[in-house]
Order: sequence, then C-alpha cells, then structure tokens
Amino acid sequence: MNLKKLAQAGHWPTLVSAFFYFDVSFMIWVLPGALGNFLAGEFQLSPAQKGLMTALPLLGGAVLRLVFGQMADRFGAKKTGLIGLALTVLPLLMGWQWADSISKMYLVGLLLGVAGASFAVALPLASRWYPPEYQGLVMGIAGAGNSGTVLAALFAPRLAEKFGWHSVFGLALLPLAVVALVFLAFAREAPVRSERESVIRFLGVLCEPDTRVFSLFYGVTFGGFVGLASFLSVFLHDRFGVSRVAAGDLTSVCVLAGSFLRPVGGALADRLGGIRMLAILYAAVAALMCGAARVTSLPQAVTLFVLVMACLGIGNGSVFQLVPQRYGRNVGVATGVLGAAGGLAGFLLPNLLGTLRQWVGTYSAGLFAFSGCAVLALVCLMIVQRRWIGLWIAKHGRAHPASPMIEGEPELS
Repeated sequence: MNLKKLAQAGHWPTLVSAFFYFDVSFMIWVLPGALGNFLAGEFQLSPAQKGLMTALPLLGGAVLRLVFGQMADRFGAKKTGLIGLALTVLPLLMGWQWADSISKMYLVGLLLGVAGASFAVALPLASRWYPPEYQGLVMGIAGAGNSGTVLAALFAPRLAEKFGWHSVFGLALLPLAVVALVFLAFAREAPVRSERESVIRFLGVLCEPDTRVFSLFYGVTFGGFVGLASFLSVFLHDRFGVSRVAAGDLTSVCVLAGSFLRPVGGALADRLGGIRMLAILYAAVAALMCGAARVTSLPQAVTLFVLVMACLGIGNGSVFQLVPQRYGRNVGVATGVLGAAGGLAGFLLPNLLGTLRQWVGTYSAGLFAFSGCAVLALVCLMIVQRRWIGLWIAKHGRAHPASPMIEGEPELS
C-alpha cells in the first residue's frame, strides 16, 4: 500500500475528519452497553432487560441511518454530519441530568441512535473522493471509526467508577465538541455531482434482491460486531464474575481487534476479492462462535472473542469493498440501507442473548444461534457468487468495466 498515492488520490483531511466523526459518534452510540453493568446493578435488571437496554441505541441507529443516508445524498454529507453532531447533544444531556429510571434510560438509548447514524454520513463523505481501486481501503479507514467502541469500553467504566455513570454522559460532550470543530474546519464535499435521491430511487435500491443479500451479509458482520461489542461486558461480568472495570477492559481488547482490522479487510478485498474474503470469514466466525459457546474458562473465551471480532471487523471492510462497485452513484442510499440492516441485526443480537439466557439459563444458546447466522450467510454467498462474478465483478473482485452499475450507470426509474 502506497500512502503517498492514497493521499494524492483524494482528499485526506476529509478522510481523517470522517474517521474522527465516526469514531466519537460510535463511542457515544455504545455508551449504554459500556455502562451496562453499572445500570444493571442500579436498576436491578433481568437478563432480558440488560439485552434490551444495550440494544436500543442500535435500533435507533438502524432507523436513523436510513434518514441520514437520504439526507447525505440530498443535502450533502458534511451538512448532515454537522446536524447529527448537534442532535447528539440532547441524549447526552438527558443521560447526564435526567435519566433516573430504566424507562428513561430506554428513551436515552433510543435517541442515542442519532450517533449511530453517523455511519451513513462518514462512509459516503470519504468514499466519493477516491477512485475505485482505493474504495476498499478508504471505506475501511473511515469505517475503522467503530474503534470508538474501544474508547467506550475502556474509559466509561473507569469514569463511572470514579464519578458515577450519569457523569459519563456529561463528559462525552467534550470530545463531541472537539470533533464537531474538526469536522467543520477540515471536511469537504467531493467535487462530483451529488445525486438527489427521490423516494422512487430509494425504494428501487431498497427492493433490489442484491440489497437484501448485502443486508444479510452486513447484518452478520457489522451487526455481530456492534451487538457483541455492546453486550460483551455484561456477558463477561455475568458469565465469569469479573469486575465491572475488568469486563470493560477485556471487552476493549476484543473490540480493538475488529476495529483496526476493518481497513485490512478492505485492502485484502481489494487485492483478493471481496467474495473470497467473505467466504473465509463467515466459515471462521461460525466455527469460533461454536467454540465460544462451549468454553468454560475466561482466557479461552477472551481469546475466541478476540478472533471472532477480528473476523467480523475484516468482514465489515470486505462487504463495503463490494458496495461502491455494485451501487455506483447510489452508494449513499445503499450505505444507509445496509447500515440500517447492520444496526437492526446489532439490536437483535443482545436481545437474543439476554432473552435466551433468561429462558434457558445460559448464554450458549444465543452464541450457537449467531453461529448459525454466519453459516446462513456463507450458504447465500455461495449461491449468489456465480451471478455476481458474471455480472459485475471481475476476476479479482473489482468492478467489471462493462458493468451497468458502476459510474455512468443508467438512472433507476
């Protein structure tokens, strides 16, 4: 990888701004999960309530990503990002000064979805500056902002231990303000014509069979990543009895692997092909999750979750190496739709883990269920790959020059 060529190919200040915007937004988005053990102790939550509490921000993000994807295409990604940063202030203030019951925290969590919607802004903002051969790497760098989960898992429990969990929401306003200034000063819209997506165009992308397939793929990779990242500290605390701060530390180790390997996934997919990478990764995730469901020692569990999160992070980059090739100028809408699918899957996973824990008395059932989802994604990939390779993917996974879906494709009607 030639970093000098990458810097010259697009606008690196925008790429860096997109990363930091996504990073801090992601950190704020998963705060209820990072503080889950403190909230569960104060409000005496059942396993199902723990799952719902950590999952509601992911549901809010899933819904708002559709809205923000449309806004990014219609009004520009930079304006939409600034709106999102401003709106994020409200749930942080509510969590700091107002939320004194679990029902109020449910509302705060849902409103924090506006921070999760940053995905539908940061990736198109960065992507539109760069040519196809850099798309996997660029989308991986911008998407590595999911490393904000590491910051939340590492620092939120420590701050809550010292100042109380309410104060953590107030303290999060400080990095939010810094990132807003950086984003305002350095982010730029790409000098290309911005397609204003009509509802008909949006529905056209939404209803395409390939969009449903991509939604499954990203639901497993990103939904699995963010769902586990949100719930893992609760799982480790409940399953192995580690302290609340130690659970956050171990979660940050697991999440770190997935966060910073996302660009690697994009780069490997650029070189080896996104389909080939995804096939390997889904098989690995299925096997590793089966192992995680069966182990009884903390070191073994943490090792397996590190490997799972690494595979999911690489998978995120691999999925989005394919997206710009398939959707061309519709990448903003596609990013919003797929981001929503990933957020929805992330919402379902903690609920699944918590509910099955309450019903059958073990988290293993939920982990086996997620392993089955990875197998389903692998089977679907094997089914669609021949059609995709013949239609719009060349030998090494890059867009076929004759594909009707890359730059210059006809408008959807």
